[in-house]
Amino acid sequence: MPSEPPPSAPPSAPGFLDRLLRVFSDVRPGESGTVLLMLLNLFLLFFGYYVMKVVRDTVIVASGGATSKAYSSAGQALVLMGFIPLYSWFASRVNRIKLIVSVMLFFIGTLELFAVGFARDMPWIAVAFFIWLGIYNVATPAQFWSFANDLYRKDAGERLFPVIAIGATAGAPLGSELAALLFKARVGLFAMLQVAAAILLVTVALYAVVQRRESRRPSQAKVAQAPIGSGQGFSLVFASRYLRLIALLLVLLNVVNTNGNFILDSAFDRAATAAAMADPSASRKDVLGVFYGQFYFYQNILAVLLQALLVSRIVKRFGLPGVILTLPFVALGGYGLAAMGAGLAVIWAVKLAENATDYSVMNTGRQLLWLPTRREEKYKAKQTVDTFFVRAGDVISAVLVAAGVAWLGLQPSGFALLNLVLVVAWLAVAVVVLRENRQVAAQAESTEAA
Repeated sequence: MPSEPPPSAPPSAPGFLDRLLRVFSDVRPGESGTVLLMLLNLFLLFFGYYVMKVVRDTVIVASGGATSKAYSSAGQALVLMGFIPLYSWFASRVNRIKLIVSVMLFFIGTLELFAVGFARDMPWIAVAFFIWLGIYNVATPAQFWSFANDLYRKDAGERLFPVIAIGATAGAPLGSELAALLFKARVGLFAMLQVAAAILLVTVALYAVVQRRESRRPSQAKVAQAPIGSGQGFSLVFASRYLRLIALLLVLLNVVNTNGNFILDSAFDRAATAAAMADPSASRKDVLGVFYGQFYFYQNILAVLLQALLVSRIVKRFGLPGVILTLPFVALGGYGLAAMGAGLAVIWAVKLAENATDYSVMNTGRQLLWLPTRREEKYKAKQTVDTFFVRAGDVISAVLVAAGVAWLGLQPSGFALLNLVLVVAWLAVAVVVLRENRQVAAQAESTEAA
């Protein structure tokens, strides 16, 4: 008689960290260490970014360059057209940790150059820093999520990405608060940028630690040392129907969101002007500062709560469609109210819900879309979509706002109607993206099985 197979080893019991993280999602034994390191890394990326963001916004306005702010997205898109081919070329020749460390050191080195430029009060330094930070803000998170997509397969990514993404929503408010405290303490710009540079150096170390941990897994041993693969970012995007649809999805998302910012800015402007006229002791600038400060505070708090308590449950209950379709439905209802001439309170609540949902639910969904893609697409095509096409959405919105105000005389309610049309198109594209995702995921599974 054939001998009975040996009994399979019982699954290891969850440790303290596993049980702690299960409050947020289904974290299994042995996963919590890397998940926490990735969460901390993303937290520090956004923590450092928001320190620099406060510096950027302060110097761009103080230097009289606020007008140039409207044109920064076009400048960023032009720079990215050169950055993306260089990124793709370098990624074809090195493994992932060399790629990531090199890119991070590039940004740290250029940050130091800006610190010196501010110290010497160089001309146009504020505008150049504004454009640079806009590129940093899309390139480094894109690279982080490329790394995460390379580490985790589809089933694990759907469970763990909602937990890891808590780092981004938590880092934003704390980084802003640190910058405010540094300004109150009259810390100079050079020193503040050194704080940001030190934070980014810690992220480099965390990438190396995660790489070392994950390289011990049999499934990651060869992948960790292999070059990313051939192909150029733009060509990879245009060669794939699925990736073209993701790019279109993000363009529409960004156009709607940026148009919505114009609607909110207009409402704040009218309210601040009225408040300053009613109370001569209150300056318009001070009233605007209160409006924006309160708005960003509640936006970030709501985003953290949604990310920590709701996103993983949406993924578990409704899958990828749940996190991809939530935001356009929120936008559809919100801009419907704004189109009917709603007042400041309603517009405030609408934009608060939209932004918080974007930074939590939709941000997680965007990363999950890349799980079934090929390795070179995860790095090169994702960098292209998350940088160039996202900034292209900003440029399109700027053109629409300029044309709508100058040629058509549109009021905020008119832009809300325009957004309703765009949201319908967004929903249609999202449905097609989800259908394509199922096909790409099935192809990837059959390739792995073979």
